[in-house]
Amino acid sequence: MILISSPVLTLRHFTRADLNLFTRYRQNPDVALYQSWENFTFEQAEAMFTLMKRMPFAMPDNWYQIAIGHAEFGLVGDFGLHFVDKYQVELGVTIDPAWQGKGIGKSSLKLLLNYLFEDLKKHRVYAVTDIRNQASYSLFQSANFRREGHYIKNCFIKSEWCSEYLYAILAEEWRQ
Repeated sequence: MILISSPVLTLRHFTRADLNLFTRYRQNPDVALYQSWENFTFEQAEAMFTLMKRMPFAMPDNWYQIAIGHAEFGLVGDFGLHFVDKYQVELGVTIDPAWQGKGIGKSSLKLLLNYLFEDLKKHRVYAVTDIRNQASYSLFQSANFRREGHYIKNCFIKSEWCSEYLYAILAEEWRQ
């Protein structure tokens, strides 16, 4: 099911046909570097797909994964959406390395924000990113998110303490 689209990009629910490519780019060590996963498997992709098919979309206190589809090339990335409550959404983004640096992240993020603020009437969208992940926090800055916080060694991932930035944008800021 398509949530929102432009002439080139579509934000949609995952299909079984996406799972091989989804697994492939998530297995890339550069993609997994600042993420909580390592050695992502096809079985994990299938489990996510099965869960998403059973879970109502946008239900508060649940994470939901949506695909970023390119009109010509298929799956190019995904968003993780945590519907914190009925007003706020936390998000994460993963772009296939073959598509990084080509504007896919920024274009798809703008589509997503428009959908969340205009269609779903959310008040605030935020993201937490490792401070070493310049590509990630630069993406949020390019969409006019403001840095609200800097957490110092607040999470233990892959055997080390990591620091994170918190970025957020309000609906009224988006509309300006």
